[in-house]
Amino acid sequence: MFKLPFPLYDANTTSGDKNLGNLPEWDLSDLYPSQDDPTLIKDLEWLSTECAAFASDYEGKLAHLSADDFLTCVLRNEKISSIAGRIMSFAGLRYYQLTTDAQRTKFMSDCQEKITDYTTPLVFFTLEINRLADDHFDNLFTQNIELARYKPIFDRIRSMKPYQLSDELEKFLHDLGVVGDAWERLFDETIAGLTFTVDGEDYNIEGTLNFLTDQNREKREEAAHELARVLGENIKTFSRVHNTQAKEKDIIDRWRGMETPQTGRHLSNHVEPEVVQALRDAVVNAYPKLSHRYYELKRKWLGLDRMQVWDRNAPLPMESDRLVDWSEARQTVMDAYNSFDPRMADLAKPFFDKGWIDAAVKPGKAPGAFAHPTVTNVHPYVMLNYLGKPRDVMTLAHELGHGVHQVLAAEQGEMLSSTPLTLAETASVFGEMLTFQKMLESAKSNQERKVMLAGKVEDMINTVVRQIAFYDFECKLHAARKHGELTPEDINALWMSIQAESLGEAFDFMEGYETFWAYIPHFVHSPFYVYAYAFGDGLVNALYAVYKDHPEGFQEKYFDMLKAGGSKHHKDLLAPFGLDASDPKFWDKGLSMISDMIDELERLEDA
Repeated sequence: MFKLPFPLYDANTTSGDKNLGNLPEWDLSDLYPSQDDPTLIKDLEWLSTECAAFASDYEGKLAHLSADDFLTCVLRNEKISSIAGRIMSFAGLRYYQLTTDAQRTKFMSDCQEKITDYTTPLVFFTLEINRLADDHFDNLFTQNIELARYKPIFDRIRSMKPYQLSDELEKFLHDLGVVGDAWERLFDETIAGLTFTVDGEDYNIEGTLNFLTDQNREKREEAAHELARVLGENIKTFSRVHNTQAKEKDIIDRWRGMETPQTGRHLSNHVEPEVVQALRDAVVNAYPKLSHRYYELKRKWLGLDRMQVWDRNAPLPMESDRLVDWSEARQTVMDAYNSFDPRMADLAKPFFDKGWIDAAVKPGKAPGAFAHPTVTNVHPYVMLNYLGKPRDVMTLAHELGHGVHQVLAAEQGEMLSSTPLTLAETASVFGEMLTFQKMLESAKSNQERKVMLAGKVEDMINTVVRQIAFYDFECKLHAARKHGELTPEDINALWMSIQAESLGEAFDFMEGYETFWAYIPHFVHSPFYVYAYAFGDGLVNALYAVYKDHPEGFQEKYFDMLKAGGSKHHKDLLAPFGLDASDPKFWDKGLSMISDMIDELERLEDA
């Protein structure tokens, strides 16, 4: 409940460059000065006492509370979340700075265990909320204006009401969760323990995947075949993990009465099934004018008769290897934010000046990048592994967008600030788009513009097309598992059934590629999570199109949307822009931006 988001492993980053300038590090003292800080120890003691007192005061009594008393209950629950979140933010962020430090690892683990123990008695809270009669529930929120603010979060909790089991079964499933966690750990430990040999050197899976973006085609090919060899040798283990988890999910969904395997994810994302289906259909229908068309262009740029899977993420032959130092990256992003609205730059400035970014690549530091909101009475922190590549500048813009969003949404308070997954990427992808457009304006030649456009298109295809293909694979996997055990060959066949459709005619598929489903962690950790990436990208593309067509007053509406956090449904947030995600044309509007960029690439090709 109070765990940090798992870091996003977007790139294999293992070494820094001294020419990048003075890269900032986190100052975590705004959370706690140290792990021995008396305030932290006092907060843990308070949490232990308050959780027990909360359960004693309210368990079995929620149905009899007045609106005023219910507000007091909600505020106490919110404070518990805030204190627990502050402790875990501090412990987790310290750990991510140096994952190889045994003391930091132990401190984070000890904090997690204590907080889990302290908060276990609070499981009753959501169960009793969902047992309140509808009329009584509605009346509570009409009788107290301050309480009424919280209704959206309780509406979200009550969306699970039709699927809630008895208290005894809910507690049983809560305890049984450790079994599912064990299968996740088996997957993680198996992946982490794999060794791949490329060019006579041993690498882990991240290092090996990184070779798929190498300029040297022979090295890309060798890495792809090595991935296939090692995954193939371990495919029975990965098949067992997927079979077991899919079956466990099927049993729990059946007991809860969930209509489809995807229902739970849609509920947690606060999005209707028909909206997700409209997104999926729009993307699949657009495959020919997006991925198929782009990869045909890329095939020509690479001078190939046929593309192989190891060419999909290959750099273009004309790409520059120039490094962007930190000061230039900061200026680029800040200029883009300031051009959109000076308030956006003002919100981003403290991240650079006050130790809210940890940018350098260091031994033992977690790879990838993320923005963590911590708690609403402190501020977010951004983690990067900055290597000076143009893509790293875009990552800075992306994570700063999250940070700005989190600062604005903090006004909603602890319970209402968190944005559903489908909307959580809005400000980050929008910030990235602003920065990309600013960089594109400064392109000094058609070739430079072509490289930048191609990189952006490729990123969007990976975010939209590839993630929807992943979603289709998961849908097929869970549907097939209902009818019995799946062999590794069965799962391989499901994977291949969606690959050619999504990537297009430019590709051949090497022997062994059919096992590449095995290393995707989202399938194991968060079933059906992947469509949220496409949702966020499509939403921002549609928003940006509105901004370009009707810039007057856009900024005010945009800031209002970010300030809303999780207090409003996506339909209410998008209505001021004249957008509706349940309308299939909405997704066509977003996808047309990608198509327009490919149009320009084709024009540049002919010029």
